[in-house]
Amino acid sequence: MSCRSNYFFSLAPPHSAAKAVETGQEVAIKKVTKVFEKSILAKRALRELKLLRHFNGHENITAILDMELPSITDFNEIYLVQELMEADLHQIIRSEQPLTDSHFQYFVYQICRGLKYIHSANVLHRDLKPGETREACIGVGIGRNLLVNADCELKICDFGLARGFSDVPDNSAGFMTEYVATRWYRAPEIMLSFKSYTKAIDMWSVGCIFAELLGGKPLFKGRDYVDQLNQILNVLGTPDDATLKRIGSERAQLYIRSLPKTKKVPWAKLYPKASPVALDLLEKLLTFDPAARITVEEALGHPYLEAYHDVEDEPSHDRHFDFSFEAVESIDEMKS
Repeated sequence: MSCRSNYFFSLAPPHSAAKAVETGQEVAIKKVTKVFEKSILAKRALRELKLLRHFNGHENITAILDMELPSITDFNEIYLVQELMEADLHQIIRSEQPLTDSHFQYFVYQICRGLKYIHSANVLHRDLKPGETREACIGVGIGRNLLVNADCELKICDFGLARGFSDVPDNSAGFMTEYVATRWYRAPEIMLSFKSYTKAIDMWSVGCIFAELLGGKPLFKGRDYVDQLNQILNVLGTPDDATLKRIGSERAQLYIRSLPKTKKVPWAKLYPKASPVALDLLEKLLTFDPAARITVEEALGHPYLEAYHDVEDEPSHDRHFDFSFEAVESIDEMKS
């Protein structure tokens, strides 16, 4: 098939709205260019394609409806046909339309419902954020990954930075590790090189997104890695010794201990209009210690989301995702 012959475009690439010629279905066509210009770009594109196929069918994860791969020998771009979603969550938050607590509940519930499916496949998304924030546009982060349609249905996308979950400590990580996910939504353990990264990093991002819904703006807007960490400490307070001892880098421990001790700011002071039950969930999501942070299953069962929670309608994946392709370094092998 050819995306360009089977779909009528109504907007310009790289994110085009289109209609299927045969069915009239409105779709989005994403043009991924320069795929094989660098191996890191090829790996990212391959990763996203494989993960989207693995998660195909879940209501809160964007689906690939069709795709076009030009000539296998010389192509350098890919066209992905996906469901049309009118906006991303960042645009919704920044719009002038009034958002209620029911909106917040529904959005957070859908993020957690999709994330449960992702985590059950032993996958960390690693870059959850509302959309193309200014901080993402200036080079830190990829782009839109929480898409919303006119019915407030939300879908997670953009798996180019996803990785497999492992309990094995990552001894190669350094203090303030260079991490390509968007800084404002990044868990503190990533910057401080905890001994292992867990699914808790995504839950921290959910907490940052929830805080942004409650306040209408990002909670932690660090100018750089150190400022990001300082902003977190200024709200959550200095972590206790038990948490500090679990930080993998001695340099990170020394840095935190060198700072003046700070006390936690009450969430009710930051978000006075939020209900106590909403702030309780926020507290559990934005916990400094990843071992104490709420899991996605626990979040779905939290009283704040009880209006939507149905364990029978919150599926888990039946198998783990196979990341063995990550070992492939040859661009020719990736093409095949």
